[in-house]
Amino acid sequence: MVFKKKTTKKAPAPGYKKPFVIAEIGCNHMGDIETAKKMIQVAHAFCEADAVKFQKRTNKELLTPEEYNTPHPNPHNSYGPTYGAHREFLEFTKDQHAQLKKFCESLGIEYSTSVWDMTSAKEIAALKPRMIKIPSACNLKFDMLEYLAKHYKGEIHLSFGMTTQAEEKKIVNLFKKHGRAKDVVLYSCTSGYPVPFEDVALLEITRLKKTFGPIVKEIGFSGHHNGISVDIAAYTLGAPIIERHFTLNRTWKGTDHAASLEPDGMRRLVRDLKATHAALTHKREEILDIEKVQRKKLKRF
Repeated sequence: MVFKKKTTKKAPAPGYKKPFVIAEIGCNHMGDIETAKKMIQVAHAFCEADAVKFQKRTNKELLTPEEYNTPHPNPHNSYGPTYGAHREFLEFTKDQHAQLKKFCESLGIEYSTSVWDMTSAKEIAALKPRMIKIPSACNLKFDMLEYLAKHYKGEIHLSFGMTTQAEEKKIVNLFKKHGRAKDVVLYSCTSGYPVPFEDVALLEITRLKKTFGPIVKEIGFSGHHNGISVDIAAYTLGAPIIERHFTLNRTWKGTDHAASLEPDGMRRLVRDLKATHAALTHKREEILDIEKVQRKKLKRF
């Protein structure tokens, strides 16, 4: 039997964009800008992440006086005698964020920050990063969302942890009203540290794509689970933007380290997502070149 080569090449499977991985440093820098820069370097050079993300808070604006002055609930992880003092210790100034953005640009990795209050939103928007993140905790601060919709021209990324479906629609409608929905990336997210697998709820990605996919720019996935296998499934379900917490040492002092990926975990996540993207295609021809030698040797008729 003579096999006739089929020359028509099939296109890649539709819907699978190149993965984009965000290493969320958050406050895992422990308040030290040199540690933050080292984390950026490792995320870029060793892990090959596409972006890093920090957090920006104006603590006396964000917290009530009672919250600010209360003792930290976990003294072992606290950097101050009160929760407010702890948060202030971990906070970088606007000028320090400008330094970090410039440092990211010098390396070729993208800078981003989650903003938790109006002052922080204004300060980070003034730096003009390509994207700003709204954390799940703050996605109902509609005054802040409206400010960004009106005054910030970049992408607005927003997580849907701890959010009802009615609230989701209200959030998206705000951006639609201002003509900004196509600049919005929504993240499927379960807020917990860490999240057990049965609560990750990956099929929320499918629901968000069906409900909001035609309206917004993209659907992403923000994970707080253990390991990296779930992220591959999230990508396969159609979330090309993957965000994971990142640390250099999971035993460091602080509340987020234990739910973060260390450098080798982040490196393997990026590697496996790239491999999955490469594999999610149709065959270019009925019998691939790699198969032809095996077909000649093994095929029985």
